[in-house]
Order: sequence, then C-alpha cells, then structure tokens
Amino acid sequence: MRATTSRRSLALAALALAGLACTCPIGALIGDLRQPAADPQPTASPQEPPVLPADDSGGPAPEQTPAAGLSSEITTQMAEIESQVVRLRGLQPTGPVGRELLSPEQLHQHVLDEFLADYTQQEAGDDARALALLGLLAPDFDIYTLYLDLYDEQIAGFYDDEVKQMFVVQGAGFGGTERVTHAHEYTHALQDQRYGLSEGLGYNDEACEADSERCAGIQALVEGDATLLEQQWLLTYGTDQDWDDINRFYDNYQSPVFDSAPLFLQQDFLFPYDFGYAFVNSLFLEGGWAAVDAAYADPPSSTEQILHPDRYPWDRPIRLQVPDLVPALGEGWREADRDVLGEWFTRLVLQEQLDAAQAEPGAQGWGGDYYLAFHHDGLGQGALVLLTQWDSLREAYEFLGGFRQYAGARFGERVFSETTQASWEGREGYATVEVRGDQTLWILAPDVGTAAALREAVPFPAERVPTEG
Repeated sequence: MRATTSRRSLALAALALAGLACTCPIGALIGDLRQPAADPQPTASPQEPPVLPADDSGGPAPEQTPAAGLSSEITTQMAEIESQVVRLRGLQPTGPVGRELLSPEQLHQHVLDEFLADYTQQEAGDDARALALLGLLAPDFDIYTLYLDLYDEQIAGFYDDEVKQMFVVQGAGFGGTERVTHAHEYTHALQDQRYGLSEGLGYNDEACEADSERCAGIQALVEGDATLLEQQWLLTYGTDQDWDDINRFYDNYQSPVFDSAPLFLQQDFLFPYDFGYAFVNSLFLEGGWAAVDAAYADPPSSTEQILHPDRYPWDRPIRLQVPDLVPALGEGWREADRDVLGEWFTRLVLQEQLDAAQAEPGAQGWGGDYYLAFHHDGLGQGALVLLTQWDSLREAYEFLGGFRQYAGARFGERVFSETTQASWEGREGYATVEVRGDQTLWILAPDVGTAAALREAVPFPAERVPTEG
C-alpha cells in the first residue's frame, strides 16, 4: 500500500495510508499530552469486543521477536510498555509485532522508499492545482517537497501493517517521548491484530480512493483510540523521568516546517488526533473501552460524525451521482481529481476567507457532496465543480449566505446576484454559486463561457446513489 492522491492525501492523511502507517506525529504528541484525558481504568476487567474478521486467541502476550540493534534494556522496556498497554486497553495480542528504532536519517530514507514511492511529481502538481482551485494553495506550490520535509520533521513513530512492525524515531535515547510513542504505536498493532485495519475495516488505498470521507472517519477512530490510550498510559505508568523527559522535549521543541506550512494543512494534519481524540473520548465516557471497541464494528463514515459525535452512527453521508463533464469542456481538458470534500474540508475552505464563527455554521448540515477538478495543460487553466447535498433547505441557504461572504473576499466584485444564485468575476476567473432545494452548486472556471458550459452539463439537483440493503 502506498499514498493515495485523493483529498486525504492532499491534506496529509496519506501518512496513514503509506504502508499502512498509523502514525504518531510529534506535533500531535505535544497537543495530545496536554489534553485532559478520561480517567484511566487499569484495574478494570477487559471488555470483550465484538467479533470481527481478525483472529483473537485471548491468551497471554506472545513473545516478541528481538530486533537487531536494540539493547536488552530497551527491549525490556518495550515489553513492559506493551504489557501495560494490553492491561489498559483490554485487547489481547494474537501474535508478535516487530520493533525497530529509526534514526532521523533512516526515517528520511523510509519516507522516500515507502511513503512517497508511488507519489509522482505529476500527482503532486495536480494536488496543488486542485487545492488552488479550492483557494487553499498557490497553483505552483511545491507540495511534494513539503510532504517530504514535514514527514522528516513530524513523525515520532508509526506502525506498518504490511510488515507488522512498529517503528519509533529515536532521539538521544529511549526516554519519555519514545516510551509514550511506543505505547501509541503498540495500540495500533493491537487494533490491527484484533480488527484487521486494511482488510477488516477497509482502511486501504483502494477503499480510501473510492470513499475518502469514510477513510477519514476510520483514521480519526484509529488515531483517537491510540491517543486516548497514550494519555492513560502516561497518567498511569509514566515515571517521573518520563515526565521530565517530555517537559524538556517541550521546552526545546521546534517545528519550522510545520509552522511554515499553510494553516489549513496544519489543521488537517492534526485532525485525526485532536478531533479523533474528542470523538473516542466521548465514546469512552459513555461506555468505557467496550463502547470504543463497538465502534470498530460500525466505524464512523464521515468527518461530520467525528466533528459531531452525537450524530454517530445514525447520520450517514449521502452519495451523489457523479457525471463525466470532460466532454462539455472540450479538447485539451482533463479531469485531474474527483472526490468528496466533506464537512471538515468545507469548513477549512470557508475559513480561508472567513473566521471560524462564520465558517463552522456554513459547513454544518453537510449531508454529502462531490467535487471535480479539471486542468488544461496547454493553457495552464483549471476549473472546479462542487455540488453539495445539505441536511435541509435552511442549511443549504446558510451555506449560500456564508459563501457569498467568502466569494466576495476571494473573488472580488459580484457581477450578478439573486436570492438563489450569485456570480463573481476577477483575476481567478468566473465563479458562480446556486441553490436548488437542499443542494448547492459552485462552479469556478477561467471565463464565463467555460462556466456556462459546465453549468449546462451538470445534472442539478443531483440524483442520489441508492443505498444498499
């Protein structure tokens, strides 16, 4: 498995799809350990999770295979941490998990060989252009180099489900930050053994390309689970030396690559850890780890459910019929990307021009969508279609109201305005937004003629894809 080029990869969730690398970023680790955690329950008897397609012997922790280069002292510490994680989390291991410490240089090579191996410069260019159409990046932004530099700077550890191995990036030794990272990564190993992250949950490249919103929901569940556990581990088993190490790390920590990254990217990078933690914590407070385990039988299917835990599991995204619009654009045009934006990314788009108090209500009530990004290589032009299904007529008009403010700030003077639609024309091209019932349509094109051709070809309102069952 390698990094996908869907919206998830555009926003750095490719970290979770590269290998399957369930990661513990340093920036997330800092935020995680400053969150108020739910009370740990180390002495509670483990709750039996639902039966899912992964074997569970329920027996004692198996002997781990010693890793080359690890001292007996570090190996002993790792084994102790793993036993503590099993005791806290209540999931019994079903087999050994490889362990390895990586130097920063080894991590860099691993990023090149594994995380970015199948991510081409062409794909990176298309990603940047799609994000530019959404108003999030400059079209010539070097997103490939940013990914590489950010991975080098931010990854504290990861679990690779292809080789069933945990990796922790080692600093000066195996201190508090490495120990808590190991607890986080071993949680991912237990998740994989119990639930089958790739096959059992469908958390893999192919499935995430087909439904990135569901992938984002699963990622938030998986990372939120490990984040809550790492906090409980530190509060229950962390030594004074662990706390001293972590505090010293905080005092000296610098992240120039992350700090200089576009704001939306910083926020999305931390989404599965911050919002995933809040989602999992809400389950834990309701029913302990048994409630978290139950979520793996019916994983969250959208960022909407992660943002609003009270809407899980009943409020499921609506799938819309996606048309082929390339013929309407004519010769030289190609479809560069198609995907679902989701409530989270809709919010991030609006926040580029509006403050959070305006953007969040504009994105709430999201029910489903599709977007299509197009590019004309010869002319160096792009076009965008975003069609969104809202939960109600009122919420469709709330988005329209927020978008009018957004578009005025981004595109300049309005050239046409009615109750149900409006248009703007400026240096970024011609933009139009329209509402019909509980759906909205946003088109951005280089000129009014191209926008009109797309509008004529788009079935609006869109038909829903029939649900199974």
